[in-house]
Amino acid sequence: MDPVIKLLRDLVAINSINPTLVPGAPGEAAIADAVAAEMRRIGLDVDTDVVAPGRPNVVGVLEGRRRGRALMLCGHLDTVGVAGMDAPFTPSERDGRLYGRGAQDMKGGVAAMIDAARVVADSGGLAAGRLIVAAVVDEEHSSIGADALVTKWIADAAVVTEPTDLAIAIGHKGFAWIEIDVHGKAAHGSRPADGQDAILRMGRVLHRLEALDRELQARPAHALLGTGSLHASIIEGGRELSSYPDFARVQIERRTLPAEQASAALADVDAILERLRHDDATFRAEARAMFSRPAYELTATHALPATLGDVLRARGVAPVIGGASFWTDAAVLGHAGIPSILFGPGGAGLHAPDEFVIVEDVVTCRDALAALARRFCGVAG
Repeated sequence: MDPVIKLLRDLVAINSINPTLVPGAPGEAAIADAVAAEMRRIGLDVDTDVVAPGRPNVVGVLEGRRRGRALMLCGHLDTVGVAGMDAPFTPSERDGRLYGRGAQDMKGGVAAMIDAARVVADSGGLAAGRLIVAAVVDEEHSSIGADALVTKWIADAAVVTEPTDLAIAIGHKGFAWIEIDVHGKAAHGSRPADGQDAILRMGRVLHRLEALDRELQARPAHALLGTGSLHASIIEGGRELSSYPDFARVQIERRTLPAEQASAALADVDAILERLRHDDATFRAEARAMFSRPAYELTATHALPATLGDVLRARGVAPVIGGASFWTDAAVLGHAGIPSILFGPGGAGLHAPDEFVIVEDVVTCRDALAALARRFCGVAG
């Protein structure tokens, strides 16, 4: 068995469900221990940083023999939950696919980046520069791991090994979570003159939000990322059947593009509420920003995607430059001054019961990352 696939199987077998997503889940401590042990075994200098109780980042470093550029390979250790899966932590391989929770998102990429460092170390190490292999926590929720990483580590460039089907993704969308509260007036269900129905009034908001989503998706598309969008994620309201509801709440997610200001999502919602107040003086509602992350884009002419493209061509793989619809830690690194791209193996079933990664892609990703490290780091910084 190829060492990278053995490592992948070992990682999939470890429960690393994010405890913020699933209360009581174990988090990343056990998998961080396994990753740290593997990094030490292959000769990396290892640093562990506990970002939150039981949730450590692990960073391994391979130093070159002379000065050069620093390349970071970065991936997250946490996964989402396992509802609907029969044996989520028992990796099974069939038809060239390896199944299990986290196989694609993103233990395949984590295994590839760690084993790439082994390949480089076993073939004489780096002639120049520095290879930094960072395994971080909490990407599936709020990326406290990546936030902590960039306060302590710098690099000339980074590859985040999220699944891209071996395409080179130079950007991805951002997102904003917004909460909207609509207020009514409680009254007995038999006394309509006394009540104001917050849920029906929320319908006005939802109607305008749906129109905004259509308008966002009708705008000129970004060449790699498409258009912005929004959806209503969670809704609640009312207290009992025989009462007019005095309160309704909806939480929405807006997907944003690199050219959009971070405040645009909330501003659009505020504008909707202001129009509704103008139409009806009794309409009462407010919105607040819950959490957001910016979109990210790197120029296609940057040395990193260009060098990785050369590496892939040398291996007989035609490089594909693209973008990702999902948010990743690349934005944290990029906005902290580390130019970043995404490159990882293919597969399917992210966050689904039938998650798998393509075994051959994991091997190809590992080999490409090893070759990239030698080329990129060998240039004087």
